Amino acid sequence: MLVLEDGTVIRGKGFGAYGESFGEMVFNTGMTGYQETLTDPSYCGQIVAMTAPHIGNTGINDDDTESHRVWVSGYVVREPSRIASSWRSRRSLEAELKAQGITAIAVPGTRALTMRLREHGAMRAAVSTVEDNPQRLLERVLASPGMTGADLARIVTTPHPYTVTPPSGVPTRYRVAAVDLGIKNNTPRNMAQRGMEVRVLPATSTAGEILATDADGVFFSNGPGDPAAAGYAVAAMRGVLEAGVPVFGICFGSQILSRAIGLDTYKLRYGHRGVNQPVMDLATGRVYITSHNHGFAAALPPEATEFSGNTGSRAGDAWVHVPPGARQPFSTPFGAAAVSHVNLNDGVVEGIRLLDQPAFAVQYHPEAAPGPHDAVDLFDQFAELMEHNHAAP
Repeated sequence: MLVLEDGTVIRGKGFGAYGESFGEMVFNTGMTGYQETLTDPSYCGQIVAMTAPHIGNTGINDDDTESHRVWVSGYVVREPSRIASSWRSRRSLEAELKAQGITAIAVPGTRALTMRLREHGAMRAAVSTVEDNPQRLLERVLASPGMTGADLARIVTTPHPYTVTPPSGVPTRYRVAAVDLGIKNNTPRNMAQRGMEVRVLPATSTAGEILATDADGVFFSNGPGDPAAAGYAVAAMRGVLEAGVPVFGICFGSQILSRAIGLDTYKLRYGHRGVNQPVMDLATGRVYITSHNHGFAAALPPEATEFSGNTGSRAGDAWVHVPPGARQPFSTPFGAAAVSHVNLNDGVVEGIRLLDQPAFAVQYHPEAAPGPHDAVDLFDQFAELMEHNHAAP
């Protein structure tokens, strides 16, 4: 059974490991990429429900993992595929979940579950194949920790630094220090393909340790948990900004940049997770279809939210909502900054850019595997930022 903290009980058929798991119940709208979802460190501490009806039909291979293990606490699908029909498959989804001790459940009502989470928000939950009393399981769910205040980057980060070099035939043009708050394999791979030698550092690295790498640029990765609990990363970000080194952050790294420049962060009702989130670049009006996995977001500063200018942007023949004042620059300890991107579904801040410093961040995934790849040029923008910094007197 699956039990939510509001008392909802959904019964189904267990698959994967025998046992039970606890975590924050969330949903992912991706129709492909379940292997990348399972191995994304940003899902640490969460039970993930897939909205696509059939999961597991391409099996599990050894090439598409985003980290060295499955990170989800539990897994919920409508119907697990009984066969894996891909030439790349090495084992079934169920075999992988069993091998890694992940409890999963197949339920007929994933649509109803998704609607409940949309109406009431992400909540604590448990998946169990051993408990037969819903009330007893609910009591343990209510006693389990929530995501607010959770410091999970320490759990998922690399324990030791390592280096990813450009592939054969690609010259090294830049050296990047990447702070691993829950980094995915495809991120340093994308940077390496553009001639960046990436030195991946533990999440708790100090600004001094980061700057000691003498990197041309610093990257802060995605990751799980509450950014307000990662004060060590915020302090490191401030130290790097003070040094004037080019900075690029994604997802959790974007929230860390936001807190470093004085913005608050808050927990979203049910978060953004999936591969179909429309995001507008406010500088160009271009809309990107993007991959997301985050449950927290940056809050606009008071001087931006109080601006009463035009709040619409034309997209085709329709007007889409943009938060009041989103385009207005605001002051920070590091000079002026501005919101660079917004989510067109709900107006959430999706990008921050400093105007007086070489630093920017987005709250989505340009490295997205299996896709979409609309935003992959952000890595090129990072390269241009480092090149411009080299050329500056």
